Amino acid sequence: MLVIYNPAAGQRRVTRLWQVLDILTGSGVRVRLAESAYPGHARELARQAGRDGVPMVVAAGGDGTIAEVAAGLDGSATALGVIPLGTANVLAQELGLPFAPRDIAAALAFGRTRTLWPGIVTGPEGTRLFVQMVGVGLDAVVVHRLSRGLKRALGRTAYVAQTLREMIRYSYEPIRVRIDGVTQTAGGVVVSKGSLYAGHYLLAPGARPGEPGFSVALFGGNGPCSVLMYGAALTMNLLPRAPGMRLFRGRSVEIVSDAGIPAQADGDPAGWSPLSVCDAARPISVVVA
Repeated sequence: MLVIYNPAAGQRRVTRLWQVLDILTGSGVRVRLAESAYPGHARELARQAGRDGVPMVVAAGGDGTIAEVAAGLDGSATALGVIPLGTANVLAQELGLPFAPRDIAAALAFGRTRTLWPGIVTGPEGTRLFVQMVGVGLDAVVVHRLSRGLKRALGRTAYVAQTLREMIRYSYEPIRVRIDGVTQTAGGVVVSKGSLYAGHYLLAPGARPGEPGFSVALFGGNGPCSVLMYGAALTMNLLPRAPGMRLFRGRSVEIVSDAGIPAQADGDPAGWSPLSVCDAARPISVVVA
């Protein structure tokens, strides 16, 4: 197997990687390690591995790294493995992947898989594959402006601090979104393959990551008070029932606002509106416990 490692992960989480590799190699599993050197490099490494017929490529990093590797494997028969080293690790939480080094190594060695159907987001800056979600609005502003150093030092707390900073100065422009041809207006939008958000918090009950289509969460309120209310509901796993929250299922989602509203995909900046979101052409196989 090929393990693609994102060196931007914090040192504490990187220890998990070395422990997993020690267990695998000690058990006789042949492992090759490659380090991604720049944005898009993990995708290139994974694409070449898929062309070479490598049976499994493992993404060692967060959701953004996983999405890059998944994009590189698109169209190949290579399975995607995960060593979760990110800040939120939403996909790992979603699929119930292990976090203990010995359990991760056992899952990778055994190689049991399940289907994940990624999404594709297209905007003025191009097209990218995502495995968990696309957010448009305040949460994307936070991702765009959060420094890597602060994220590495504080982990999830950095997102909270940046949100408190941005919610005062964010413009809260209404976002027009078209879901399967029906136009809605919201203060914020999250288009999700899975049920979770920001780690293990519930966003969209009944989401189906292995099937085509998306759960679309529309946040109705705007302003700092609404942000604080939604934040409190999130931490209590009450977000789906929060006032002003609406949930839809859809196969085609368009952010038709042309004001250049920021977007994020799997926790990485993903350009600005207008955007369109659709299913990837085919599912991928993800190694699970």
